[in-house]
Amino acid sequence: MEAKFQTFLILLAVLAGTALAARRINIAPAILLMLSGVGLAFVPGMPTVELPPELVLLMVLPPLIYSASVAMSWREFKNNLRPIVLLAVGAVIFTTAMVAAATHYVIGLPWPIGFLLGAIVAPPDVVAPLAIARRLNMPRRLLVILEGEGLANDATALILYRFALAAIMVGNFSLPLAAGEFLLIVASEIAFGIGVGWLSLRFRKWSGDPQVELTLSLITPYVSYWLPEHVGGSGVIATVACGLYVSWNGPLLISSATRLQGIFFWDLVIYLIEGMLFLLTGFQMRTLYEKSKAFPLDDILIATAVVLVIVVIARFAWLYPATYLPRMLSKSLRTRDPSPPWQWPFVLAFTGVRGAVSLAAALALPFTLPGGEAFPSRDLILFVAFGVIFVTLIGVGLTLPPVVRWLGVAEAGRHEHAAAHEAEIAARRQALEAALESLDALTAQKEVSEEVMRLLRARHEIRVSQLPDSLDPNHHDVSAAGTALTRDLIAAERKFIHNLLRDGQITDETRRRIERDLDLEEASLANREYRGGPL
Repeated sequence: MEAKFQTFLILLAVLAGTALAARRINIAPAILLMLSGVGLAFVPGMPTVELPPELVLLMVLPPLIYSASVAMSWREFKNNLRPIVLLAVGAVIFTTAMVAAATHYVIGLPWPIGFLLGAIVAPPDVVAPLAIARRLNMPRRLLVILEGEGLANDATALILYRFALAAIMVGNFSLPLAAGEFLLIVASEIAFGIGVGWLSLRFRKWSGDPQVELTLSLITPYVSYWLPEHVGGSGVIATVACGLYVSWNGPLLISSATRLQGIFFWDLVIYLIEGMLFLLTGFQMRTLYEKSKAFPLDDILIATAVVLVIVVIARFAWLYPATYLPRMLSKSLRTRDPSPPWQWPFVLAFTGVRGAVSLAAALALPFTLPGGEAFPSRDLILFVAFGVIFVTLIGVGLTLPPVVRWLGVAEAGRHEHAAAHEAEIAARRQALEAALESLDALTAQKEVSEEVMRLLRARHEIRVSQLPDSLDPNHHDVSAAGTALTRDLIAAERKFIHNLLRDGQITDETRRRIERDLDLEEASLANREYRGGPL
């Protein structure tokens, strides 16, 4: 137990150090984390750290999916539902079929094994490419489609995975029966996820305690995931539905204290989960290397190369017809949603990184069939899954920024972000005006002294004055200088408060209350700087 705890502390230290290094050299942390995991796996004396598949599928996946769903805008998800479904369902099924055909005719794998391998490597992971894409100022719609696809494609792949695995274990398969079961799973999980989200928000509002609410928020994804998964579904769709319901209905039911604490709490949870996931994925290289000694290397390399080429080609081959063919066939769609430039589907097709869910699905394969025979091609599937994950993560992670710049997609994103920022300034100004109108209405109903009215109006005038009038670069320079000076003033206040505490003029409890106000003011500065800084 002590050795395991020491290993855990080492992984935490590597996680923190790698994140700092990634920020310094401006590279996606997922790339360095996976490479660090591979390097650590071969350090002499380092114990073998295996990635239990149930850890990913039952413990890690629910909070990742739920957090991404809550962060997703339901309106944007709904407005882009057609391309999201085409990718999350259509592209996964198409890729699975292409991999099955290629491995059957080129490598000679049986059709059921080929479909199983296809379902494992078909769903792209969204964590690494989305983190890179956000830093590149890509258009918002591309980010929404990528994020929406990442939320739902695991469900399609895991359902196909179970169908293919059942066909291998039992020996028969019915396409009409599987299609009907697929639709039943989707409909029932959506209803169940919405129900869990509704109950979660009501319990959280009833509790009225931030610590209890955060505990309930941590339990929510597991409740929405485990029950559907236990009865034969995927659990992913229910978790996505739950998260989207909370995202849309939560703002009016969740208290401000819970929301502020929840941001930091969930940021830390997701940071640790994602980092450990990429580290442990890299650690699997040692186990696979030891197994590969009893396996022909040529077979591993050929199979990995074939599957890698197919998953890349299949995504491009699906995306361009899926983008332009519906618009060619439907005039109303062309009018409502004009065709995007060819660079947009290229970027979406290019971001086909495979992740830990693919590896977990491969690791979860049984060792034997019901009759006692060894599961066919199990080690080969493991090698291919890890190879596809490794190559796509490193390759796409390193080449996506120059590809986006070469295509000129970031320029369109910058204009879009500027327009969004203008709209944000206008919304903030209108909200303050609405608050002032409410103040007049409230004072007409209640007896409020003139002094209180003057203080409240002064507060709103200060907040209005802090809003920029435009996105002019000179204004941003002035704003940045004012923000830096305000931080210096806050630091001076902190130092003075610390001196008062040291001299015994105030208590620790008083110091903490004052520091909390200063922390909130500094966090507000950081939020304004992030939202309103140079684009």
